[in-house]
Amino acid sequence: MADIHIRREGRAGRISLTRAKALNALSYDMCMAIDAALVDWADDDSVAIIVIDAQGQKAFCAGGDIAQMYETGRAGDFSYGRKFWADEYRMNARLAEYGKPVVSFLQGFVMGGGVGVGCHASHRVVCESSQIAMPECSIGLIPDVGGTYLLARAPGQLGAYLGLTGARMGAGDAIRAGFADLFVPEADWDSIKAALVASGNTDALDAGTQAPQGQLAAHQGLIDAAFGHALLADIVASLDRDGSDFAQRTAATLRRNSPLAMACALEMLHARSKHATIRDALAREFRFTWRSMEHADFLEGIRAAIIDKDRTPHWRHDSIDAVRGADVAAMLASLGPDELTFATSGKD
Repeated sequence: MADIHIRREGRAGRISLTRAKALNALSYDMCMAIDAALVDWADDDSVAIIVIDAQGQKAFCAGGDIAQMYETGRAGDFSYGRKFWADEYRMNARLAEYGKPVVSFLQGFVMGGGVGVGCHASHRVVCESSQIAMPECSIGLIPDVGGTYLLARAPGQLGAYLGLTGARMGAGDAIRAGFADLFVPEADWDSIKAALVASGNTDALDAGTQAPQGQLAAHQGLIDAAFGHALLADIVASLDRDGSDFAQRTAATLRRNSPLAMACALEMLHARSKHATIRDALAREFRFTWRSMEHADFLEGIRAAIIDKDRTPHWRHDSIDAVRGADVAAMLASLGPDELTFATSGKD
């Protein structure tokens, strides 16, 4: 496949995203190729380690390829999007639960679907250019691909802040928030990959160095105070009372994003136990995404951000205050027979 290069090399299974001109946007076929490779290598003793990387300087993967999802959804056919999400989420779970070391190298933009491929690895390497984010609420979606699983484990209320605003994390902040493990200058990546391939173990990752200072630690107190509230309106009110530049910028971002998506994301992050499994998180995310085209703001968010690019989405709720608890409950209710299910073994 032209968009992804999957092969065995030394002791490693190699997965390289090769769609650099499209910022390595993740298509359905790419998801399925990754999943098939993981299944194939699970019981292959010649493959001791998995190495995931991507071509191009701008992005490891800037998100999912949603063109066909948008087109079919606009036509009233929601089945393609639902199948894409279901199969992608199963691949995300397989990565997170994999029985062998998985090392990802995350340069440039790592967003949305890119987080689902790169940030569930057991060893996540970032560099000077890394910019990791979950910006889904800006397009009417909730942080998915297991994003709520990662966000719920961030220190304090950092996960709620990152999930609702979509703020980008450099290397230091990504490590602080639990989206990455190790900073290595990109100039050293080739030699480290060669060592991983040759040895089949992660010893070469001991070469990590101190990450650049992040920006979020300085705002942790404000983030915890504001985003600890259960209601969006209370979060914005808290930010408005603070009045600092950071608080004002954050409040302005919240007022731009989809009120329904943010309210649902906040409910998921506050209500879900931090001890829940990746499968629990993905199943809850799927409840929202399954309904997102028909009953939420996803199609309008894509139109405004990507299709027409007018940046003026007309959300279903005209303000944060307009979202009711019943609206959130309806989006996150059980899907009954359509609930997301997972394979019971690596060969399924």
